[in-house]
Amino acid sequence: MRIGFIGAGNVARTIARHMLASGHEVLISNSRGPETLTDVIAELGEGASAVTRDEILGADIVVLAVRWGDAENAVRGLKWDGQILIDATNAHVGTDISLEGVTKSREELAKSGRTSSEILSAWAPGARLVKSISNMPMAWISDFSKTKPRTVLFASGDDAEAKRVVIDLLNDAGFAALDLGSLAAGGAMHEVGAPLSGVELHFVQRMREPE
Repeated sequence: MRIGFIGAGNVARTIARHMLASGHEVLISNSRGPETLTDVIAELGEGASAVTRDEILGADIVVLAVRWGDAENAVRGLKWDGQILIDATNAHVGTDISLEGVTKSREELAKSGRTSSEILSAWAPGARLVKSISNMPMAWISDFSKTKPRTVLFASGDDAEAKRVVIDLLNDAGFAALDLGSLAAGGAMHEVGAPLSGVELHFVQRMREPE
């Protein structure tokens, strides 16, 4: 498959490497143009290429991997026509990513009565949005070998077929993807600051700590 990324930061590069290791092609885009992505493409190696933001819609699946403050501009204006869009953002209000900042962000988003993914879906009409990937810190999934641990990644969405495609893709890439239901119910469980967000997975942190 052709997996496209809007954004070229740590999340995009980490997930792109997992996709390449599984035999997929990856397309990388950002707001500044393909000519600024030379180093990123060189880092990713064979199977990776830089494209414009409009060209990213030629991918089979598009992963949004930008800061929340840039998310609306990143997806608006694109002609979404049934493409699967993975929301890999963490909806921080402001730049404070400490636990206190995350709690404040969650309180602010709660006032809207919608999950961050529901808000994002409204910004990208025509896309089949699935919330996934963002629940796990990228440092925890930096093993790109075929023998890596099967780390749990959650997936939520209102389009059952799109969600199944994403789950199958992640499982094939060596993860253990779990369906948490709709954007409203499941998305609320693993968006930033929620009980199943990586920031709050204290039981996982304890399991990873040496005795």
